[in-house]
Amino acid sequence: MTTPFYVPPEQLVKDRADFARKGIGRGRPIVVLQIGSGILLVGENGSSSLRKIGEIYDRIAFAGVGRFNEFETLRVAGVRYADLKGYSYARGDVTGKGLANAYSQTLGQIFSHEMKPFEVDIVVAEVGRTIDGDKLFRVQFDGTLRDATHLAVLGAQEEEITERLEAQYDPEMGLQDALRAACDAIEAATEHTVEVDAWECAILERDATRRSFRRLDESEVAAARS
Repeated sequence: MTTPFYVPPEQLVKDRADFARKGIGRGRPIVVLQIGSGILLVGENGSSSLRKIGEIYDRIAFAGVGRFNEFETLRVAGVRYADLKGYSYARGDVTGKGLANAYSQTLGQIFSHEMKPFEVDIVVAEVGRTIDGDKLFRVQFDGTLRDATHLAVLGAQEEEITERLEAQYDPEMGLQDALRAACDAIEAATEHTVEVDAWECAILERDATRRSFRRLDESEVAAARS
């Protein structure tokens, strides 16, 4: 009978975390930014059909970087969770915090018990009636959950993009100014120019009566980039 190969638990956790971070670090960045008119979500995405940013519920959006099939699985599960809870109880019972907690538990379970962790970082954004009512939750590959203030950045060059945006952030900036700042920060940090049709942008509109998620079209992006 052979002796099982022993790996210290702390080394196993470190190896899994390093593996997941490498995969996420290759992902094209996404910026989530609170502004006066709502919550802006901006990312580089060369695909016209595979989405990194999406609607979850009335006033809740999702953004993810890493392996598309893995964060798409999480997005679909979030939509089902929200629909079921809203149908079973009331639409007001569906919250960004509840959804982020569910994602945190799922990713934590996968990281601890599965052979390969998910190579994803995600943000759950919930727009409030005022900017003080906005909620931004970041859930990491290992289930770590934390809230963000004003902005969140995922993917490659995260720290540099965050520093650039924090230096010019103004909660009362308009949509065009915020979109321009986010795109400029991503391009400067990644050191390449992104074509207008390669941006994926959306906003959770604060004044919307019910469904607040709206994708920005190319003309709006082009106006901000000009």
